[in-house]
Amino acid sequence: MFGQTVLLALALLPFSLAQVSEDFEGGWDEGSWPTYATDCNQGGKVTLDSSTAHSGKNSMRVDGAGGFCGHIFFGTTQIPSGDVYVRAYVKASKALTDSHVSFITMPDSAQGTKKHLRIGGQSKILMYNRESDDATLPDLSPQGIAASAALPTGEWQCFEYHVGTDGTIETWLNDKAIDGLTSKAGVANSNAAQWQRSTIRPKITGVYFGWESYGGDTNTFWYDDIVVGSSRVGCADAP
Repeated sequence: MFGQTVLLALALLPFSLAQVSEDFEGGWDEGSWPTYATDCNQGGKVTLDSSTAHSGKNSMRVDGAGGFCGHIFFGTTQIPSGDVYVRAYVKASKALTDSHVSFITMPDSAQGTKKHLRIGGQSKILMYNRESDDATLPDLSPQGIAASAALPTGEWQCFEYHVGTDGTIETWLNDKAIDGLTSKAGVANSNAAQWQRSTIRPKITGVYFGWESYGGDTNTFWYDDIVVGSSRVGCADAP
């Protein structure tokens, strides 16, 4: 009930101040956390799982199939109108490979209709991908790859990021900033040359958690203790 109570209280706040906090201990409210799969959905599955959790007994499980149409996500459109900060505890069953995948996707009106700002992996490291021009953060050069990080498997990881209205991107894994996944407005970054060539400033309209593979990779991800708000909450506030 905690998550539902928080969402009800947030309904009384101005949209620009909205903060969503969900631990799924009251179950999966599919009205507040609907599934999301653009164009097609063939084989992906989202379920409430009581066999593993970061806190309490429940988490959300996503079984992602291979290929684009094997994608499936769940998430929320209750996001701040300004800067957006997201914190989620994430557990992956398999390591990221050389293939391009996403485990968070965000519809981005700045890029155009049905285009997304995506977080996932390629070259075995965490990365961002801008769908409209296929730019990556970091550059997938040896230096860019070294400036990012792998996503550990089999245990809960605290993953946080910030999307700023000025185009800023910041990312933390277990409270540690990732240089290769940082791009600040007006600040040159040798690992973000491709990303910073564009003048696009993200205007995301939702945050969705799940799996999307642009090759044959499959994976299972779990998500728990999700917070979406206008300021960073860090990792220490969840049990």
